[in-house]
Amino acid sequence: MSQHIVDMEILKHEWEQKWDLRFLNMAKLVSTWSKDPSTKCGAVIVRPDKSVASTGFNGFPKGCSDDPELYNNREEKYQRVIHAEQNALLLSHDQSLEGYSLYTYPPGRSGTCDRCAAHVIQAGIKEVVHFIPPEGEEFGGGRWVEAENRALTLYRESGVLVYSYLQGERMANL
Repeated sequence: MSQHIVDMEILKHEWEQKWDLRFLNMAKLVSTWSKDPSTKCGAVIVRPDKSVASTGFNGFPKGCSDDPELYNNREEKYQRVIHAEQNALLLSHDQSLEGYSLYTYPPGRSGTCDRCAAHVIQAGIKEVVHFIPPEGEEFGGGRWVEAENRALTLYRESGVLVYSYLQGERMANL
């Protein structure tokens, strides 16, 4: 392979990383809009031309009470909450999300839970990009590990690419 082709591949990789990190940081910002005091999640759906199609954060459905007591009752919260990824999918005005990318926050193993993975796949999203948590830290104290592992299985089966960032470096999970 010629040096010119190698240099172009390096530039392409750096360009992709730059955009990925911008959208991951945007997902982190969007997560701060959640009213859930214990779990702040954000999602950004991006078109192939790198423009934003939609954002979402975790919270209760429109028109429902956002009373802090409801967020503090885990069983009640889980029955009511719309995940960030689901909100981003629902709030997009694009006719199709086929071939788009999804960026998520906070750090995790798969970028989404299994429940959201099914919706992401069905919507036609082609790749999921997320941060990996620092060594020894698990999102939610580890209670989402099984759901994240099931999500990775669904993504593998469907051909959705999952990319993880660890200390600024992009790695393919699949």
